[in-house]
Amino acid sequence: MAVVALFVFCLLHLTPGDPAAIIAGDTASPADIARIHRALGLDRPFYVQFATWVWQLLHGDLGVSIFTNLPVTTLIGQRVGPTLALAISTLVVSVLAAIPMGVLAAWRAGSWIDRGVMAFAVLGFSVPVFVLAYVLIYLFAIRTEWLPVQGFVGPDHGLWPFLSHLLMPTLALAMVYTALIARMTRASVLDVLAQDYIRTARAKGLGSGDVLIRHALKNAAVPIVTIIGIGIASLVAGVVVTETVFAIPGLGRLTVDAILRRDYPIIQGVILTFSGIYVLINLLVDLSYTLLDPRIRY
Repeated sequence: MAVVALFVFCLLHLTPGDPAAIIAGDTASPADIARIHRALGLDRPFYVQFATWVWQLLHGDLGVSIFTNLPVTTLIGQRVGPTLALAISTLVVSVLAAIPMGVLAAWRAGSWIDRGVMAFAVLGFSVPVFVLAYVLIYLFAIRTEWLPVQGFVGPDHGLWPFLSHLLMPTLALAMVYTALIARMTRASVLDVLAQDYIRTARAKGLGSGDVLIRHALKNAAVPIVTIIGIGIASLVAGVVVTETVFAIPGLGRLTVDAILRRDYPIIQGVILTFSGIYVLINLLVDLSYTLLDPRIRY
């Protein structure tokens, strides 16, 4: 988290762009821009600005938005709901679809089922999220008019309105995540199926379902859970693009708007939030190893 904070702060303040010039407008004079610099504290030395920001972070303060003059924590709290809904739905759909696909591909290795799953995995991992999003919009919103084009509706407005606005973004984002998990599941299960204890289980007369679920998938769970945790990084990146395409008022859309306006506190706060979630999830994944494999101890 400390490395992320330092990197983001340096990157934002060393790249071209001046929020004071954006606030002042095109007709502003240099004196107007300098006055805004002083008001925002941007005229102070770089190390002073960084030290001030870190001191605020240590007290749980992410700063105040340059443009809206609202606390960054308030803005994140207002936008976190749609992002969480999209991320959780994508995670659920991806895991429920990818693990059976990977197991089936490993069980039927070399067959047309295996080739079909791998073709889907390569396609899903290769096509950008925004391309999939526009294809889904054309098919299900423009041609058939089954689903709304853009926007987000909370669950308090009804289950179907909530799901109808969430379905296309979830499918677009889940394609990449499903492809990633399916490929790792196939590789892990295929490796386990070649072990001696699997042949012993089959020789004892166990059915294919017991061999796949109780023996192969259980012993291949650690790499699968690992790739699910690592894939959170691509999921976070995909959320930013997906929310922009579907005009979802979440953290991704907030980040894009803040970048366009050079709103430093919002960008820094959102990126730190995303990185904190990523670190926490990977910590939980590491701790879950002890439950999946009794040989692992910390």
